[in-house]
Amino acid sequence: MKSLRIPVAGLVVLGLLGAVAWWLYPRVIAEHHEVRPVPSEPAALNGTVLRFEAGAPQLSYLKVQAAEDFPEPLIEALTGRITYDDNRTARVSAPISGRVARIEVQFGQKVARGEVLAWLDAPDFAQAVADLKRDEIEVKQRQLVYDRAKLLFDGEVMARKEFEAAETDLREAEVELGRARKRLDVLAPGGASESGELALRAPVAGVVTERAINPGAQVGPDTDKPLFVISDPERLWALVDVPEQHLGVLHAGQLVRVEVDAYAGKSFDATVVSIGEVLDAATRRVQVRCALDNPERLLKPEMYVRVTPLAGSGQKRVRIPNAALVTVGVSSYAFVEREPGVLERRKVAIAQQGREYSYLKDGIAPGERVVVSGALLLNSELQGN
Repeated sequence: MKSLRIPVAGLVVLGLLGAVAWWLYPRVIAEHHEVRPVPSEPAALNGTVLRFEAGAPQLSYLKVQAAEDFPEPLIEALTGRITYDDNRTARVSAPISGRVARIEVQFGQKVARGEVLAWLDAPDFAQAVADLKRDEIEVKQRQLVYDRAKLLFDGEVMARKEFEAAETDLREAEVELGRARKRLDVLAPGGASESGELALRAPVAGVVTERAINPGAQVGPDTDKPLFVISDPERLWALVDVPEQHLGVLHAGQLVRVEVDAYAGKSFDATVVSIGEVLDAATRRVQVRCALDNPERLLKPEMYVRVTPLAGSGQKRVRIPNAALVTVGVSSYAFVEREPGVLERRKVAIAQQGREYSYLKDGIAPGERVVVSGALLLNSELQGN
């Protein structure tokens, strides 16, 4: 009986294996059949076209977008950063030491020139106000003395020496009064308040882009950061450190294109306004400033940017990502979508190639849909057929 059990167990195992194979076989065949692309008459089309059925899984790995033309760059994009336009920016600090009494504006608020930003309780300012009032009284008193002396001198009652002494005293008092007024004008251009507090005013019109002040805080001219930064956020600068070998293609008034990671596919126009006169000995670069309009306020100071100098002729070329290119021998190709599911490998001529994009002389027209992701997969499929 024991010898009969072994063959029966073997038969059971073989039966189970057969059932599993019967269940898996049609599924493996079906999956293999779905993945395989179906070329459309490759011989008639010189082996440059792939045709996929609707819903083919290969199509889900592809990313296709329309080719656009861009101004031709002179050199590859350079790294830079956005900063304030210093010609439209004011950094406000306290001219003397004091305590913050009140703050009149908030972060992001638009202010006019001369508008009060904050009030300070400052003993030195109160002393300056008192000195001015004292000097005004002194001038009035000396003026009365001079008028009496002149009257007596004209009547030949007073000696010339005494008259000249009175005149000298008046002129000295007027000098002191002028000095006191000048100091007060520097501390408080808009004049002193009735309460004797010092007003911090906006020297330019703009937006409060930074605020480093709190009620009750002690501030002074030695404070590390400005209390307020007021600027025009619609006008910015792009600062670029340009390698010395590229200085020959740049000049004041040069048009450049600015791009940031925050807004993929969007570019901003800027103009070179100044080129540095000194080469950094360590980096071998020169700083270049570009004026940038920012009417939508999309760009923010301290953003990193890519700045591309453009040819002055205004010539445009089709730009595609480098990932859209495949190389066969010494030639470069890109896949163009002729219609849904039909992709043609087309030879292209590259005018200039950067780290991310290539600019084409010919091969692809603006508006044609190009495979920008998955080109290597398509090339493998084409070579396998």
